[in-house]
Amino acid sequence: MRLQVTNRYYEHIPERVINIKGTTIMWDAPVVTDWTILANQPDTVLHDKKEKTCLLINIAIPHDSNVNTKETEKLSKYKDLEIQVSRMRKVKTKIVSLITGALGTSKMGLDKNFQLLPGHPLATELQKITLMSTAHIIIEVLGYITLITCLDLDITRRPSPN
Repeated sequence: MRLQVTNRYYEHIPERVINIKGTTIMWDAPVVTDWTILANQPDTVLHDKKEKTCLLINIAIPHDSNVNTKETEKLSKYKDLEIQVSRMRKVKTKIVSLITGALGTSKMGLDKNFQLLPGHPLATELQKITLMSTAHIIIEVLGYITLITCLDLDITRRPSPN
């Protein structure tokens, strides 16, 4: 079985759990543990049974000024899960934070986190996708504002009830 992907990353809808050659990939699925852990659903879990490793992967795109805060939040949020997965499955478990700001700001060490992933993708790819998505949102908003201005609409006034 091979992992199926589309040419357009933004159209890809992954399956929740995939098993490929001794590796389990869980996307947006809760991790079952012996103890009740509230933060038990990282964005992606990559469990390599041959290498006896498990990566708890979190992706976030906060405001650029909140990149450090968001990374600290994610690391502390999933620490209990990291400990439980290591203990239960007897694997080396690591929390991997892939966090870049909406305008491309990243914390030093983002490249190192990407090197932990299979295929060793580049951090610049995440930054490029983030910047393109931010630009798309800005264009949509500016287009909406331009339309309102051109039509001379007052969006602050509510229609009076009849």
